[in-house]
Amino acid sequence: TTMLFTKERLLDLLDDDPIQEEIIDHTRWSVIYDRIFKHEGKFYQTCYSTGATESQDESPYEYDPDEIECDEVRPVEKTVIVYEKIKC
Repeated sequence: TTMLFTKERLLDLLDDDPIQEEIIDHTRWSVIYDRIFKHEGKFYQTCYSTGATESQDESPYEYDPDEIECDEVRPVEKTVIVYEKIKC
């Protein structure tokens, strides 16, 4: 399911610690983030971008509409295999 959030509310939520936040893409001018946040006991996913350098004046959600649709997500535990160097 999805929920509409105002741009102002999402900007307020940026001040809170995210559940998860990671860079998912990088263009010449912008850095694109994927963010998971909690609202009223549920988890939601949103993407936003910021200027890639101090020369690019782009704030989060600057080019988005006034209401932004966020997908509801849920935590899922996964097993991940990693490879470590063998000590000789």
